This record gives sequence, structure tokens and C-alpha cells, in this order.
Amino acid sequence: MASGSAIGIHDLSFATTEFVLPHTELAAHNGTEIGKYHLGIGQRSMSVAAADEDIVTLGAAAAEPVIARHGTDRIRTVVFATESSIDQAKSAGVYVHSLLGLPSATRVVELKQACYGATAALQFAIGLVHRDPEQQVLVIASDVSKYELDSPGEATQGAAAVALLVSRNPALVRIDSPSGLYTADVMDFWRPNYRDSALVDGQESIAAYLQAVEGTWKDYTEQGGHALDEFSAFCYHQPFTKMAHKAHRHLLNTSGYDTDEDDIKRAVGLTTAYNAVVGNSYTASVYLGLAALLDQADDLTGRSIGFLSYGSGSVAEFFAGQIVPGYREHLRIKEHREAIDRRTPLDHAAYRALHTRSFPADGGDHPTPAQTTGAFRLAALRGHKRIYERR
Repeated sequence: MASGSAIGIHDLSFATTEFVLPHTELAAHNGTEIGKYHLGIGQRSMSVAAADEDIVTLGAAAAEPVIARHGTDRIRTVVFATESSIDQAKSAGVYVHSLLGLPSATRVVELKQACYGATAALQFAIGLVHRDPEQQVLVIASDVSKYELDSPGEATQGAAAVALLVSRNPALVRIDSPSGLYTADVMDFWRPNYRDSALVDGQESIAAYLQAVEGTWKDYTEQGGHALDEFSAFCYHQPFTKMAHKAHRHLLNTSGYDTDEDDIKRAVGLTTAYNAVVGNSYTASVYLGLAALLDQADDLTGRSIGFLSYGSGSVAEFFAGQIVPGYREHLRIKEHREAIDRRTPLDHAAYRALHTRSFPADGGDHPTPAQTTGAFRLAALRGHKRIYERR
């Protein structure tokens, strides 16, 4: 692709929740050796949504700085990726569209395929910009991951939203062709409509993920992609941060490379910093990894970055991005640090109370306690309608 027709990520912003549960609290409650969390799965804390916080408020909070910097004139499409959908019909993005005051001449749609959905949204956005180079597309990935209390998956919970502005002549990352694709019908993780929390077969999910890594890379190389040693770093989906290490080790093994632990750490280490303290953010996870890499790394100008997006069930994609000259001038390092540092720690009892809280389904008037301090909140459920407020 000629530089004049480059399309990719022009801006990136993320938001996370009002509260955080340190894994030391969880370990103290259930008697787990803390090393199982800190070292075994690579997690130190998890973001916990307040009573008046959900994927809409997180998505709006992530996208607001993008809108403030770039305006709305060129945004004609919003694609909202989530697997924590709040409605079977209406896109969560429509609420965000309203909260942000976007023009009515906008298409808004929600995409779902487990944790892979944001990558589908990114690729669809690139196609729209190819068709109309003056258009910008706002991609929002927002999720609150939730497992049953005292279940094996509980320690991997988390919540965050990432907003990507997709544009020609991007300021951060040019997305390159081709992509490696892989789909297999696997029951490794799923959430039926009648359940609030997901069902997961942990060992099956790890095996399915690694098979998808192998499958996407095989297709990527057959499509004429870069050689493995041309990449400076790799952003993997991180259901827990040690999974990025496992995935990269598997990619090296199946490609005939040595699996030196220092090489693996160099390839993925910087991408895990935010996920380690936020937890699994599902669709946002890969791009939270990208944010951590860009915010921490020495100059990556001109370097190729590999992306492996995996969504249980399962669909995966491997693609490459090239870091654009001058990208560091457009980063939001301070804001991203503040999003993480501003969270209020919870004790285990307060966390459990939030985890078990749910709205009655009677259509009555159910206001939410005002726990958040950000610009957007879920104010009530009234007449089966979600009522949002902008402060």
C-alpha cells in the first residue's frame, strides 16, 4: 500500500473502571498462594465496575478524548465491539453516540465474536475508509468480564474500553495487508442468553487459543505476510498476561525458532503492563496491549508489530501494523496512567456486593447509587429502559 493511501489507527484512548480489586485481597479470601496470581497467570489486580458503570459509560469515557481532539465532522460510522452486550437488539454504540453528541448522519452498529470483535471492527473500518478516504471510523471495544464467584476464572476478571479512530494517513499505526484467518467451532468459552456470567473450559480454551495461533500464522505466511523475525513486538489477546507468553512461545516453536525466554519477554513483555492490573477486558485486550507497548517502548518508528486477536468459539486473526513517524507526539501516556491510578481499591466484601448486584426485571424504577466520579454514569433502569447521564 502506498504511503499516501495508508490506513490505520489515527488515535487511541482507553478507560477503565472506578474500582479495583487487588489480587492480594482475593488471595487472602480464598487462601490461594499469591504467586499463583502474580506469577502463574501474571495478574496483579482487576478492574471492577461500579453500580452505575457499564460498557456504555466505559466506551463513552474512552471515546470522549478522541472526539475532543479530532472533532466529529469526519466520523460517519461508529462500530461498537463487545461480548458484554446490554441489549439483544439495540447497539450499545447508539447510547454512546447520544452521550458524545455525534451527528445524526452516522451509522452505528454492534459487533460480536467473543474477544475477537474489535479486530473485526478495525478491519471493517479500514474497508469503509478505503471506500471513502475522507471518512473516519470510530471503533469502540468495551467489556466487563464476569465469572462466577469462587470459580477458576474469577481471578482473570477485568473491565476496560478502548477507542480507536481509524483514518487514512494515520498518526499512530498503519495496518498492513494481508491477514491470516482461522475459525473453528469449539466450546471453550460461551455465555448463553440466560446467564450473566460466562462458562469456560480453561484447558480447552488454552488449547484452542494455541491452535488458532498456529492456524492464523500458517494462513498469514501463505498469504505472503512478513517473516517472523521482521517483527519488533507482538500484541496478543490477553485473557491473562501469561497467555501472551504461552502464545508467543507456541508461535516460535511451530515456526522452527528457539524459545529463548529473554526473546519472548522482549517480544511481548511491554504489552502486558496494563492488562496485568486491569484484568481481562475481552474485546479491548489486544488494543490495551498496544497502548501499553506504545506508551512504554523506546522509539518504535518504522517498526512492524504483530497482532494476534483471538475470540473463543473460535475466530482468530493475525495481522501486521507499522508504527508511523512522529507517533509519540500523539500518545496519551499521562491520561492512561491516570485512568489506572485513579481507581479506588475495594475490600473483598465490597467486591462481592458489586459482583452479585443486578437490576430487577420487573420494569420498575430502579435508580443506581452514584459511585462513579467520571463524566458518564448509568443513572437508572426505568420501564425496562437504561437511563444514562452526562455530568
